Amino acid sequence: MAKKPTGTPSGAEQLKSDLKAKTPGRFYVLYGEEDYLRRYYLEQLKKLLLDDLTADFNLHRLNGENFSVELFADCLEALPMMAERSMVLAEDVDLFAQADTERLCAMLSDLPEHCCLVLTYEEFKPDKRKRKLWEAIEKNAVLAEFRYQSESDLRAWIRRHFAHEKKMIAPELCGYLLQQCGLSMTRLDAEIGKICAYSGADTVVRADIDAVVEPTLDAVVFQLTDALALRHFDDALALLHTLLKLQNDPIPIVAAIGSQMRRLHAAKILLNEGKSAEELAQLCSMPPFAATKTMGQARRLSERFCSKAVELCCRTDYQLKTSYGDGERLAELLILQLAEETRHD
Repeated sequence: MAKKPTGTPSGAEQLKSDLKAKTPGRFYVLYGEEDYLRRYYLEQLKKLLLDDLTADFNLHRLNGENFSVELFADCLEALPMMAERSMVLAEDVDLFAQADTERLCAMLSDLPEHCCLVLTYEEFKPDKRKRKLWEAIEKNAVLAEFRYQSESDLRAWIRRHFAHEKKMIAPELCGYLLQQCGLSMTRLDAEIGKICAYSGADTVVRADIDAVVEPTLDAVVFQLTDALALRHFDDALALLHTLLKLQNDPIPIVAAIGSQMRRLHAAKILLNEGKSAEELAQLCSMPPFAATKTMGQARRLSERFCSKAVELCCRTDYQLKTSYGDGERLAELLILQLAEETRHD
């Protein structure tokens, strides 16, 4: 079997090329954090390989609970019924944890022509110490990774989705929607559906988004740190109470606040060195719009505050995880301490 392009972006591009040409190969590994794209391209493979009448016979599903090397071999060798191809779909199966890796290597290196094998993972962690098995996968599979898309790509995608529903949305509102929802296309798709169902107009306005979109934890934390930077302390406390109602558990809330304070501290250091939001995005693995917003917050805060804020968040996190105290009270105390620190700026 000829070696396929591997990795990103060549693996994903190879998959798209195979689908466009309607010539699916024998072996694909679909993985990555963007599950919307993983599911989309898996469905495209299914449509190309299977039909409604015989799909129940020609689609063989395996997972971590029912997988065995023997069953895997049987599925690969099973001839398609009233069709040219069959599909073996193994979801989150750790092949490297199997005992009979020699047999697996042999099967993956000589897949039947009638079969298309697809492995899917949210996070693909090959054990490259098992060199022969990894080489069999790397040599024979198209490794298609699907990461979160860039902000510019997502803005265009959002506009297309609204246009499909015969609605318009302004570019700045696309950015606002991203701030509220994050970069997951699965979440964005669901929220766009809610907005379209709610809005009776041809053009989406911010009020439509605010009415039905539930902001992510990170989005509310951004608002909270904004309120602190602007010395709107009552608003910061109110946002904490909103988070507590949404999340219930103070530990991830304080962790998210701590993460943002660390990003703020990094932003302040970069600002002092004349660096840009783009460099913050690279350093902290942040989307560009979040990095720009964080830089704006850092400009209103001192380096002393940013450093102290990180310390206070770490201390509160430790207290939450090592004491039987009231978690909500500790989270509220953190906001009050942060507010007091901003008064010294």
